[in-house]
Amino acid sequence: MGKIILTGDRPTGKLHLGHYVGSLRRRVELQNAGDYDKMFVFMADVQALTDNADNPEKIRQNIVEVALDYLSAGLDPEKCTLFIQSQITELAELTTYLMNLVSVSRVQRNPTVKTEVKMRGFEGESIPLGFFCYPVSQAADITLFKATTVPAGEDQEPMLEVTRELVRRFNQIYAPVLVEPNIMLPENATARRLPGTDGKEKMSKSLGNCIYLSDDADTVWQKVRSMYTDPEHINLNDPGHVEGNAVFTYLDAFSKPEHFAAYWPEYQNLDELKDHYRRGGLGDMKCKKFLNQILNEFLEPMRQRRHEFEQDIPEIYNILKKGTEKARETAAQTMSEVRSAMQINYFDDKELIQSQAERFRAK
Repeated sequence: MGKIILTGDRPTGKLHLGHYVGSLRRRVELQNAGDYDKMFVFMADVQALTDNADNPEKIRQNIVEVALDYLSAGLDPEKCTLFIQSQITELAELTTYLMNLVSVSRVQRNPTVKTEVKMRGFEGESIPLGFFCYPVSQAADITLFKATTVPAGEDQEPMLEVTRELVRRFNQIYAPVLVEPNIMLPENATARRLPGTDGKEKMSKSLGNCIYLSDDADTVWQKVRSMYTDPEHINLNDPGHVEGNAVFTYLDAFSKPEHFAAYWPEYQNLDELKDHYRRGGLGDMKCKKFLNQILNEFLEPMRQRRHEFEQDIPEIYNILKKGTEKARETAAQTMSEVRSAMQINYFDDKELIQSQAERFRAK
């Protein structure tokens, strides 16, 4: 069995810097390294509908937005398989079977589910069943393609643990068909969970605190200029704190020594800048202007590639169609093995048919 990557995003809006730092950057690197036999990247529209069931048009419109972000960020359909979740019907079937192997209480204990439920304001019995079963649906996504590696942020580790538990249970009860996946966390530990521009723990579309990969330069500056820093750093000479300061968290994630040489030669590296900020005598606006230059330098090539792809949208859908057809071939093979292991492949089991025929002839 080969090394297989599977990862994806809910198409509820354009992708932002949090997506890029959390997984997208690593996906592009892994794709180009060629160390994996297969790489699947999908748009999780079924999971997006679990809390957007009354607004399917939102999901429909954002499929192409996410596809454009993938391509402009560097994902190559010749090197990885891009597909749409809802078009792989085997995923729904496997989800149903896996639901029988996990308890309600186990899903309720999942800290990621608890966080997402709280974020969306669900209370008690108002939680949609589809949303509640999100960990099982995600497990089906991963196991259907026999993924060995899932690049994701650390907040997804509890989800991966549920998947591993389901794999072990399925293989123990039926047959060793499914594969236990491992999570691949971002290499930059300080940016595994990029905060929102408002300083809140997570960058999120629903919280309106995102910098999108497709934002133009003026929009990026507006967002950086209003970014949360240190509430105690009121006057220029006040000592500042870099811990919990969104500007410095972003600098941790994106700045390089060459940025200082190009934009702020007064400092050789980020450590020197942090030391000055901690001592006092350095204003927040200077730091924000520096960050703005770095982010726009980083985003500009993506903006240009996105503009090129936007000129032929029918081809974007064609890329997704071809990728989905390719993904469906793998999905069909796995489901054939799953049905055989569960002994529900009635029409393909010649021994079953023969034994039943002999049993009834013997009467």
